[in-house]
Amino acid sequence: MDTWLQRTIRREIGCTGVGLHTGRQISLKLKPADPESGVRFIRADLDSRPEIPARLECVSDTRLATTLAEGGNRIATVEHLTAAFAGMGIDNVTVEVDGPEVPIMDGSAGPFVALINDAGVREQSCPRNYIIIEKPLSVREGEKSVEIAPASRFEIKYTIDFDHPLLRRQSLSTSVSKRTFQKRICRARTFGFLKEVEYLWNSGLALGGSLENAVVIDETRVLNEGGLRYPDEFVRHKILDFIGDVSLLGLPLVGECTVYKSGHALNHSLIRKLFDSPTHYRIGRIEEIIPDTDRSAPRRLYPLARPAAA
Repeated sequence: MDTWLQRTIRREIGCTGVGLHTGRQISLKLKPADPESGVRFIRADLDSRPEIPARLECVSDTRLATTLAEGGNRIATVEHLTAAFAGMGIDNVTVEVDGPEVPIMDGSAGPFVALINDAGVREQSCPRNYIIIEKPLSVREGEKSVEIAPASRFEIKYTIDFDHPLLRRQSLSTSVSKRTFQKRICRARTFGFLKEVEYLWNSGLALGGSLENAVVIDETRVLNEGGLRYPDEFVRHKILDFIGDVSLLGLPLVGECTVYKSGHALNHSLIRKLFDSPTHYRIGRIEEIIPDTDRSAPRRLYPLARPAAA
């Protein structure tokens, strides 16, 4: 497939799963969408079937997960699904959800990637535009930081550092392509500490959380019977979340991101600062690239109009 063309899915497909915070069974449908329409959520459980675009200006809450809102209507826990679209190169898709949040599935983007592969991917007639970083930019909050710099592809260097014997300091560097996303990132699950999970339950949150959809850690060990999917599953999931958050730029990114102990709030601070700094990026189109491998890199870039600041 040509990376310079926009893509959607070939056919409608759906699934059902539990909502992480509501504990409700929620059905989700993915439907093909027209070029230039982007990723749009529809609350099918509401009479007006309101539409909520997956765009930066719609981010309303970043506590525990990323929540989007438009006209008073909300859809929560979107980051694993938006990461799947970004990682699989899906530009345009309609997501119908019959509840206030995206089902958590197994706590990773793996089930959503499986849906996309089952539905198939279709190229569209419109060229794909990219946000191309031209000057470095960074945000910091205490010891946490996110930096972005010019590069020939989308790259992430992520480091976590926890005061816990199982996590401690983990780092991973990866390019982001369809192949690397499926092979290295999409199956990494969300994780939490047992004492924090118990606090959330007692506060009426994470009612759907369980060992079926999260890695849970006590003081010394992983409680999940099957253990970890990767020795460094924790940092891989943080990269997954980061991809989902950055996808709310609305266009694929060409740049190198260096991330230290960040979360949803700081991730969104970076992309807001980027949109407020128009001299640090441009919008471009890739005419031809090296085939989709770890060494993929744009060869020619054509400037287009900048998006408006969020």
